[in-house]
Amino acid sequence: MVRPYGIKVNKRKERQERYDKEEDEEEEQPKLEKKQKPEKSVKKAKRESTSKAEEDNEDNEEKETSEEAADDLDVGIPIVLSDNKKEKPGVIFVLEKASLEVAKVGKTYQLLNSDDHANFLKKNNRNPADYRPDITHQALLMILDSPVNKAGRLKAVYVRTEQGVLFEVKPHVRIPRTYKRFAGIILQLLQKLSITAVGRREKLLRVIKNPVTLYLPANSMKIGFSHSSEKLVNMQKHLATVCNDSDTVFVLGAMAHGKIDCDYIEDFVAISGYPLSAAYCISRICEALSTNWNIL
Repeated sequence: MVRPYGIKVNKRKERQERYDKEEDEEEEQPKLEKKQKPEKSVKKAKRESTSKAEEDNEDNEEKETSEEAADDLDVGIPIVLSDNKKEKPGVIFVLEKASLEVAKVGKTYQLLNSDDHANFLKKNNRNPADYRPDITHQALLMILDSPVNKAGRLKAVYVRTEQGVLFEVKPHVRIPRTYKRFAGIILQLLQKLSITAVGRREKLLRVIKNPVTLYLPANSMKIGFSHSSEKLVNMQKHLATVCNDSDTVFVLGAMAHGKIDCDYIEDFVAISGYPLSAAYCISRICEALSTNWNIL
């Protein structure tokens, strides 16, 4: 009997979102420890060792870069804890539309950028000007190096890529200063879904489940920044009326051009009559917060 056309026997499963399931891993770990590993034949062991050696040789350069970058994360930025029993209000930064995309270039996977992969991007009909991971790098350095973070008032940092991958950056992480090491860190993060501190089990960077509103305080004010906004404000005066009793969420775009469009943003403001980079916009926000909170 011939199977009629149009009937599919095996349906392809829908692609699920990949993120670090920290709670699931902790629950499954005791179960895995009880299971015993089956014995392998000599031939099978040789085949596995040979294939593994070939993969290690191909990805040798990639692993060295990511491992060297991971070593930079084991020492965190010192945070001054408040002596007051009542926790002071803080800030949360969300970087939207970050240009962080991984692709296989040649024999290795790399974080695409407009300088090193211009020819590769043009061959694949993509605009090299859209691939600017250095914007995210500069923005994170500005946030984590700020006195607001060192005073313990930075609660969290979230980054959402153009492809919709959301990951968390702990406030005490020391991001690599050079772009090459930063690229190795992001490459390792997007492939392994998390990066753990050396000698500790703490996850410094971790891919988490969407949407970002799951992790934002319910009573927090969500402020978005855009040059096209008609509401031009003085940052110091504006934040003096907002950042008082509850945490504040600042949402900025980490792309070369365009506008962020997020439904959870409650207020869109412009802090200058001129277009500003994400890093400089963050510096003005942190400077205004430091002045209002008397952080020297």
